[in-house]
Amino acid sequence: MAPDDCPTFDTALRTKLAELSDEGWKIWSRFDREIRSRRWHPFVPADFERVLQALVALRRPGLRFLEWGSATGVIAIMADLLGYEAYGIELDEDLVAISLELVRQYGSGARFVAGSFLPTGYTWRGHDGDGRLGTVGEGSSGYPKLGLSLDDFDVVYAYPWSGEEAMMHDLMRARGARDANLLLQRSSGDVESFRNGKLRRWPA
Repeated sequence: MAPDDCPTFDTALRTKLAELSDEGWKIWSRFDREIRSRRWHPFVPADFERVLQALVALRRPGLRFLEWGSATGVIAIMADLLGYEAYGIELDEDLVAISLELVRQYGSGARFVAGSFLPTGYTWRGHDGDGRLGTVGEGSSGYPKLGLSLDDFDVVYAYPWSGEEAMMHDLMRARGARDANLLLQRSSGDVESFRNGKLRRWPA
């Protein structure tokens, strides 16, 4: 469901979400031109509209949202504007700085910290014993800076590169809240929600 199709979205919120999405794409275009054209970087933007559909469908009062690898913060700020208590953890401090500027620009209460979204002490081992993390960089865990643990969050979102999904599912099983939703966007653009063994997709 797009914001324009949702009767609970007033005009001001629809406008702000659309402006945020547009600004996110402008930032990405500049980042791609100035950074990624010179050296490889794992940041690729989400399909903001499809993630927004999922956030609208899942929202209810009192939910706490976390974005793993929050990059420029657009998704977490969208969640905040929708009424989630929203947070983001991002390893690249330059991207965190962009997030904080967007927070100021859009009057958001979302919080962002620089660090790893992997909790201290978590170790990934796939079924074949491979512990490589793909594009997920290593660093100090961001949770102590937030004053929260992974199991404090009701909805966790990420846009993994191919092959990283299994680690994210394992991390949620090991450290996440039992009833939390794990939202993952696929390379196809589809967004999938996993909760208590149940799968839901957007677009439906």
